Amino acid sequence: MRSIDIHAHISPQPFIDAMEAGENWHGITSEAVASHRHNPRTVWSPEARLADMDSLGVDVQVLSTNAVFYYYDKDTSAVAAMARDCNEYVSGLTKEHPGRFEGLGTLPMQDIPASIEELERCMGELGLKGAMIGDHVNGRTFDEPEFLPLWKAAERTGAMILIHQGGPTIVSPRSSRYHLPNSIGNMADRAVTFACFVFGGVMDACPDLRVCLSHGGGYTCFGIGRMDRGWQVRPEARGKLERPPSEYLDKFYYDTITHSEEALRYIVDRVGVDRVLFGTDWPYDMCTDWPASWILSLESLTDEEKEKILSKNLEELLGI
Repeated sequence: MRSIDIHAHISPQPFIDAMEAGENWHGITSEAVASHRHNPRTVWSPEARLADMDSLGVDVQVLSTNAVFYYYDKDTSAVAAMARDCNEYVSGLTKEHPGRFEGLGTLPMQDIPASIEELERCMGELGLKGAMIGDHVNGRTFDEPEFLPLWKAAERTGAMILIHQGGPTIVSPRSSRYHLPNSIGNMADRAVTFACFVFGGVMDACPDLRVCLSHGGGYTCFGIGRMDRGWQVRPEARGKLERPPSEYLDKFYYDTITHSEEALRYIVDRVGVDRVLFGTDWPYDMCTDWPASWILSLESLTDEEKEKILSKNLEELLGI
C-alpha cells in the first residue's frame, strides 16, 4: 500500500553548509537553531533521507523547510530572499528525485504582497504544491483583513496551506516546563487557528481554500462542542457566522499525528476519512514512530480507510 507524507521537514543544504562553517545564512546562526544541535537527522542528505523513508515504509515525502526558517519578525527583504532560496532548494529536490519528493514552500508572511508573489512562483515556476506557514504572524491571527488577499491567491492557485507552529506557542508565557509549550501549546494553537479562520469568515469568503491543520488539528475536533455553545449563546461569537463552527470541521484537512488510535478514529468519524492525510513530522522527536506501520496496524480503520489516509487522498488533492 503506497504512502505519501504531507508533513516532513528538511533544512536547505546551503544553511547546513553555513552552519558547519560557523557562518550566518541570511542572518541565521547555528546557535539560533537548537534543533540542529540536538538532532543529527536535521543535518541530512537526500540519500540519507531516502534511506530513512525506505526503512519507514514512506514512498513520497511532501517536503517543507523547518519552521525555524519562518522568521516573521525579521527584516522583510532578508526573509523574502531566504524564502526564495528555501523554495528553490526544495523545488530542485523534487526535480532530482521525482516520485519520491514533492514540496511545500515557505513565505515571508510579514509582507503579504511578497507572500502572494512567492506563493504564485511556488505554484507555477517551482512546481510546488503549496506552502507551510505558522499559526499567526507576530501575534496577528489569520482573520485579519490584511491576510485575505493571500487566502484568495491560495484558493485561486489550488495551493495546500499546511499550518504548523513555529517558535513560542500560546502556552509559552504561562509555563515553559515539561515540554508543555509543544505538547499542549501546539495543540491549543491549532484550535485557535481553526477558530480564527471560521469565526472570522475566511472559510465563507474562500470556500475552496485548502488548509491542513497539522498534528491532527490539535484540540479542534475535541473542543468543537464548546465552540458551538459559544456561537449559540454569545453575540460576539456569532458575529459573521450564520452556521455553527462544527459545520466547518470538514472544510479543513487534518494529518494523522495524534499519537493515539482513539483520537485518530474520532477525527475520521468527525470529519470523514477523505479529510485525513498521512503525516509523520519527520525527523523530530515528536514524530510518529514507524508511521506507516502504525496506520496499517490500527484495527479501528478499514483497509479502504487506511489506503485513503496513506495515499489516495493526497494523490487526488495534489495530483501526485
